[in-house]
Amino acid sequence: MALRDELLKSIWHAFTALDVDKSGKVSKSQLKVQDNFNRQDFNRMCWTLCARKNLNRTHLLISDEDAFKIWCIFNFLSEDKYPLAIVTEEIEYFLRKLTEAMGGSWVEERFEDYKLELCTKQQCLSAWEIITLVGTGTFSKGMDRQTLSMGITEVFHELILDVFKQGYMMKKGHKRKNWTERWFSLKLNSISYYVSEDLAEKKGDILLDGNCCVESLPDKEGKKCLFYVKCSDKSYEISVSDKKRKQEWIQAIQTCISLLKLGRPAPHRESRQKRRVLRQKQQAEQEELELRMKELQTANEDKQQELEAMRKKLEEAAANAAEEERRLLQTQTEQQDRYRVDLEREKMVRQEMEEQVAQKSTELEQYLQRVRELEDMYHRLEDALEEERSARQDEEMVRRLQARLLEEEATKRAELEQIHLHQQRAISETEAEKQELEKEGTAKENALQAAMLQLEQLESERQGALEQYQDVMQKLEDAANNTRTWKHKVAHHEGLVRLIQPGSKGPQKITNWGPAAFTDAELSLRKKDWQERKNRPAQTQ
Repeated sequence: MALRDELLKSIWHAFTALDVDKSGKVSKSQLKVQDNFNRQDFNRMCWTLCARKNLNRTHLLISDEDAFKIWCIFNFLSEDKYPLAIVTEEIEYFLRKLTEAMGGSWVEERFEDYKLELCTKQQCLSAWEIITLVGTGTFSKGMDRQTLSMGITEVFHELILDVFKQGYMMKKGHKRKNWTERWFSLKLNSISYYVSEDLAEKKGDILLDGNCCVESLPDKEGKKCLFYVKCSDKSYEISVSDKKRKQEWIQAIQTCISLLKLGRPAPHRESRQKRRVLRQKQQAEQEELELRMKELQTANEDKQQELEAMRKKLEEAAANAAEEERRLLQTQTEQQDRYRVDLEREKMVRQEMEEQVAQKSTELEQYLQRVRELEDMYHRLEDALEEERSARQDEEMVRRLQARLLEEEATKRAELEQIHLHQQRAISETEAEKQELEKEGTAKENALQAAMLQLEQLESERQGALEQYQDVMQKLEDAANNTRTWKHKVAHHEGLVRLIQPGSKGPQKITNWGPAAFTDAELSLRKKDWQERKNRPAQTQ
């Protein structure tokens, strides 16, 4: 089990104890982690939080320290499911270990009775129930409290502290070469030695790895039962009290070295993992078997219903046949009573009845044949249902294909819509250009209309100038007539008196109406002035 899973179980106990109102929330100030983390101190802190609420110390034969050790063992052996519980197999494993540690014999019948009692209730125990089971001495009758405490401590050291073996031995010093008694504790990767078994003063560690070795030594210097542990940097000579303990220690150390070479965990942890895997496998097989049994039971019930229906039909057929036979017998009796005298006719009637019975037997045989045909039709119906199921699967595949085609069609349609949008955008741009061209055409047309207006205005001005010119010419003509009249009068009355007329100033412009009132130079100036007035409005536009 990983360290995280072990700590989670302890935290669960503390959390459950602090969650008084069952809300699933605990104040953060109530759960504090120490700076210098130690797993045993952490477990003891969680134990302190949950034991005050859950542990019932009445009638317990063990101390709080032993109860704490059982609580730690429970966390180690319990399933990785919440709320935590220990199953029957792990309870038996723990009680068997405890009995062996106390030097007692395991009574299988007593535990079988307890297992039956447990199976009728809940098939598993909580931490406080296992503490009560051990603390009340149910499986340690005849043992005193000290023996029970020592057994709990030994199991705790093995399962929780991973201690393979411990005890007093003599160790030879490296400097003074003297022999000193020490309390040795063997774990998977080290051998720690202390001044005494209370573990108060630690003197050192012998670190083990896959390259270490342990071998027996012959007796020397008055010391017997010697062996040495050879490590990469040092070798340690150790002496025990007898050959049996020597062999036990050598075998235990060699087991640790072999496990380190193979990279395997402690045997009790590996065996617990194997038990869990086996339980999970058995549970899966049991669930599969139960599922199979349910399926078989359902099929059996369906078959029983079919057989019951067939039995009812057969009973109805038999009842009908019996009723028919009863009616035939009654008819026969009536015929016998009616035609008792005529024996020949009675024989004929009997022959007819026998033929009818034979016919009924044939009908019954035909009915049984019909039943067999119905069974055959039932099997064919099952085959047809299987074919229909296969056809439905094919239809589902075709439907998925159609869905995929529809999805592709939707994709193509989206692409066409994008193209249509691009076309609409291009048409909009073309429309904008067209509107701009129309605006330019409108502006040009407006300019043309303005030019036409100016032209009409100039035409009207020219017409006005022409009218003014005609008025002037009329005035000139009137003046010329008056002058001629006066000339005639003067010539007629005075004879010798003549008017002095001005001389010619230069070549005059001759028009259709006679001599012009202005010369060519004046006409050129007037034409130039008119041209300038005509161009001025166009420049303004």
